[in-house]
Amino acid sequence: MLKHSVVHYQLRGIILFPTGVTKRVPRIHFQQQLAELKDKILAMAALTQQTVSTTVDAYVQRDARLCQYVRDNETAINAAQRELDEMAYELLAKEQPMAIDLRFILAVIKINGDLERIGDQSMNIARRTLDMQTRDAVELPVDFAGMGDFAGRMIRTAIQALLEGDAQIADTVILMDDEIDRMNRVAQTQLIKLIQEHPEYTQQALTGLLISRGLERIADHATNIATDVIFWVRGADVRHQLSMAMD
Repeated sequence: MLKHSVVHYQLRGIILFPTGVTKRVPRIHFQQQLAELKDKILAMAALTQQTVSTTVDAYVQRDARLCQYVRDNETAINAAQRELDEMAYELLAKEQPMAIDLRFILAVIKINGDLERIGDQSMNIARRTLDMQTRDAVELPVDFAGMGDFAGRMIRTAIQALLEGDAQIADTVILMDDEIDRMNRVAQTQLIKLIQEHPEYTQQALTGLLISRGLERIADHATNIATDVIFWVRGADVRHQLSMAMD
């Protein structure tokens, strides 16, 4: 018999393995499951990022077909969220991970929720776009395409931080959040001014206010993803620090 073969003996219904094998084999399987979980969350993140880009294009182009594409993607995102949650909670229950592995699974659960909410916000913008089809087209004084591009860049950077397990990249997403907040404040100011000067455009401006706010919230979820990566890598929860800074 080969020296390194996996030999087991059965004693009173208990399988006994040579020293180290009991821990090594299950551990390898667990790491494979973690890798699969990461692949799934990255695939969901890529779909979510694409959905945000499409919903902005749908609004800018007033394209109902793109709105339907967003709706289909949002349905797929919801299905992916359920699958990911089920897999993550099963790993927590069966494997009882410790330290960085535990933090990774918890981070995935949180990121999963933020990605689903990004999908919801994208769908809300698509609905607003469809509502606008029945109204006169008005050129609003807001760079929605620019806001969408910036929010999309925040999502891409947060995904990169997750992919590479790099907390420093995640830090840059948090710094970017101030800029999207500024863009939203400028949009709010300009749209309120439009309502005051042209009451006949009130409905279009109100829709613009909601879309601007939706893009800012999408960026907030990207920031949340970045803080979850920091929690995974560094073991530090910075969300409360961010809340105190904003106060």
